[in-house]
Amino acid sequence: MSGGEPLLEVDGLEVTYQKGDLSHVALQDMSLQVRAGEILGIVGESGCGKSTLSAAVMRLLAANGAITAGSIRLKGQELRSLQPAQLRQIRGREIAMIFQDPLTSLNPTFRIGTQLVDAQKAHTSRRSRRGLDRELRRRAIDMLTQVGIPDAQERVDHFPHEFSGGMRQRIMIALALLLEPALLIADEPTSALDVTLQAQILELLSRLRTERGTAIMFISHDLGVVSQLCDRVVVMYAGQPVEEGDVASVFERPLHPYTQALLGAIPSRKRRGAALVTIPGRVPSLADLPQGCRFADRCQFVQDVNRGAAPRYVGVDGRRVRCNIYDPESGYRPAAAVQESIS
Repeated sequence: MSGGEPLLEVDGLEVTYQKGDLSHVALQDMSLQVRAGEILGIVGESGCGKSTLSAAVMRLLAANGAITAGSIRLKGQELRSLQPAQLRQIRGREIAMIFQDPLTSLNPTFRIGTQLVDAQKAHTSRRSRRGLDRELRRRAIDMLTQVGIPDAQERVDHFPHEFSGGMRQRIMIALALLLEPALLIADEPTSALDVTLQAQILELLSRLRTERGTAIMFISHDLGVVSQLCDRVVVMYAGQPVEEGDVASVFERPLHPYTQALLGAIPSRKRRGAALVTIPGRVPSLADLPQGCRFADRCQFVQDVNRGAAPRYVGVDGRRVRCNIYDPESGYRPAAAVQESIS
């Protein structure tokens, strides 16, 4: 993992969706940093705001979505203030994204080679394009070879439906890496793949970080995958980050009660034959969020103080956690059982 200045800085980000006369806050007080050569995992249940975060960073929110607070800085440049034409120059060249379903992201009516060449042309001036088609096609074939597409010279002229799911995902990675972006956002890139293909894609992403120094924001609900691939992890719940730290620390000694419950619910061979562990209760609706801690109704350590002021995102032993248990200013006084659990 590389040190130095952050490549991507998200600070106090808030995203709101409008539905008729009602507005719902889908992301709130979201802050994170990604450095060059680092893989940051974003984990949480479906609907917690992971994909909204990636869309906000790419400035690709749906028409009814808007960034209502906070900042997004890439290499120190504020992305919120950029115009559409400026954003088009940054997407692909500085920051790129791998989507969950490549079959819906690739154009089914164009050959793979055409799509790879057109992506390069979009970032080339009209004057420079003259006579470049052969060179751009060569680059496309080279990139397909690098991501593990066999017989790339021939298959560059195939259509998306002629490839397997794993091969299509590799093509999406090739498309994202053509212009050598500094930051790659991977939104659930392995969720639709079998275990063998999943391992191949993860190995490829790890190699990209090692060989190119590419920073990766890896979004997933699969804690096992995140533990293998990522350097640091942000755990999200109901639109907020609740814990952040290096992967080893978070997985070996989780601080937030939600992180503890989430890791405790992972099936284990040691519990073979036993009932699956679940987290009691339900995730709160974005249309009716509680005023205090959003996890309070499901938390085994809840006290009345949790139902008042919302917990702050505080630093603890090189990590950050959104929980009154760890905030000396919260007024929370952990009982002996809680102290034993978190010590």
